Amino acid sequence: MSDELDHALDAVGRRLRALRTKRDLTLTELSEATGISVSTLSRLESGARRPTLELLLPLARAHGVTLDELVDAPPTGDPRVHLRPTRMHGRTVVPLTRRPGGIQAYKMVIPAGSAAPEPEPRTHEGYEWLYVLNGRLRLVLGEHDLVLEPGEAAEFDTRVPHWFDRAGGEGVEFLSLFGKQGERMHVRARPTHGRGTGGTRDRD
Repeated sequence: MSDELDHALDAVGRRLRALRTKRDLTLTELSEATGISVSTLSRLESGARRPTLELLLPLARAHGVTLDELVDAPPTGDPRVHLRPTRMHGRTVVPLTRRPGGIQAYKMVIPAGSAAPEPEPRTHEGYEWLYVLNGRLRLVLGEHDLVLEPGEAAEFDTRVPHWFDRAGGEGVEFLSLFGKQGERMHVRARPTHGRGTGGTRDRD
C-alpha cells in the first residue's frame, strides 16, 4: 500500500500541471490565488518538491477539486463508505467532504513518535478550524505557541504563519475544516482558565 501511495504522490505534479493548463492559468495567477510562491508551484509541478497537506489544501480549492481527487490515492476501508484516506509525511488524512468548493472537512491522525517535531510555520490563502478529538495538538500561530486538549478548538486566518502537530510524543486525532477567506465556522471551545483564544491555551 505504501508503494501505491508513493506513486500517487509522485503523480500529483502532473495532475497539478494538467489542472492549471486546463484552466488556462499562469503560475503567477495561481500563486496569487493560493498564496504559494511561483517557485514552489513550479517545483511541485515538476516533481522536484514533494506535496504536503499545507500546499495541497489551497491548490485543491483553487482548482475546484477535492483533496482525494487531487492526490488520487488508492481506495481503502469499508467500500460502503468509500473513504479514501491518504498518508502524507507520517499523518493520515481522511476527507469527510466529497464536493469541490465550499468548506472542506478532514479527519487527521498523527501517530505517536519518539520526539516532538520542530515547528515549520507556513502561510497560504484560506481560513482553518481545528477541533481535537484525542491527544494534544500543538499549534504555533504567529507569535503564539498553543496546546489544544480534547474538546478544544481554534480557528485562524491561514495567511498568518502557522504550524500544527502533536504536542510531545503521544499521538493526536483531530478534525480540520478549511475554507476560503470569509468562510468562518464561528465555533469556539470555552477558554481554559481565561487563557488563549477560541479554546486554545498557551503552551506550558
